[in-house]
Amino acid sequence: MLLYAVVAGLILVALAFDFINGFHDAANSIATVVSTRVLTPLMAVAWAAFFNFIAAAPVLWGVELKVANTMGKGVIHFEMLKAMGTTMVLVVIFASLVGAIVWNLLTWYWGLPSSSSHALAGGMIGATLPALGPSGLIGSGILKISMFIVLSPLIGMVLGITMMVGTTWMVRKFTPAKVDRWFRKLQLVSAAIFSYSHGTNDAQKVMGIIAIILFGTVLQGQEFHIPLWVVLSCHAAIGLGTFFGGWRIVKTMGTGLTKLQPIGGFCAETGGGVTILALAHWGIPVSTTHTITGAIVGVGATRGSRAVRWGVAGRIIWAWIFTIPASAAVAAITYGLTRLAVGALGG
Repeated sequence: MLLYAVVAGLILVALAFDFINGFHDAANSIATVVSTRVLTPLMAVAWAAFFNFIAAAPVLWGVELKVANTMGKGVIHFEMLKAMGTTMVLVVIFASLVGAIVWNLLTWYWGLPSSSSHALAGGMIGATLPALGPSGLIGSGILKISMFIVLSPLIGMVLGITMMVGTTWMVRKFTPAKVDRWFRKLQLVSAAIFSYSHGTNDAQKVMGIIAIILFGTVLQGQEFHIPLWVVLSCHAAIGLGTFFGGWRIVKTMGTGLTKLQPIGGFCAETGGGVTILALAHWGIPVSTTHTITGAIVGVGATRGSRAVRWGVAGRIIWAWIFTIPASAAVAAITYGLTRLAVGALGG
């Protein structure tokens, strides 16, 4: 009974991380639509939360959860961890989650849009190294995640620029007032696309963590998969987190990087959302934060380099650089302290 209670408690911690992920990343989904005054903040978070949750729908007709499988079995050697016993599984995952949660809360407090994906990956790395050593890590999976620290904002920026240039050319013969009216309505569509992609990508990361908890402990011996209740729980948690929002980061994303008009907000959200959905299809747990930041910068850059506040962008980039090592360090310390506590209790 004690094991089941501990597993249930750790699953709640994982869902708490998912909630914080939504809370932290709410700005990604709503910053542009709020900054262009298409929706009020309350309406925007409700709109984003709804599409975060319904992103679970494709699972009902059998779409594979590739990002969840990458996080569950593509960062650390699951079988090696499982062989160390249930206590080790629980301690490593607990330390991983603490590392990610602490970094997310710190960057939220500082108003910096860092990556929850990379915080979680960093936490897993930091907790696994002292537990299993370097052999416990899957180098190819970590390399794939690390590569897209650079590639996802670049792809988002290219798509943002391309969409902004193409869209501006298409509406060149219409009056600014008419264009503004059109894109105020179209931004509802682009915000929905981006929020849907956020739910698709980010909720799956915690599904993989919960699967490790379950199949490394109480469900040992069963085939690794993602149960439907886990899917729905994760989407509900991230949707609720988005609804309660991270307003400190909204200001940075919505007005700190560049000034956006509805047409620019539409292009940034659509470019970012398409990028994230494509990468999720390939099972890459990409950062929605990095992607939308790149798209916003790309849209702003079409008006000239001075339209982008590069000092703010520089602060964001430093947060990206430190995310994996910082969350890994917190996770490693948490692992050590937890092991001492478990040892003292005779575990």
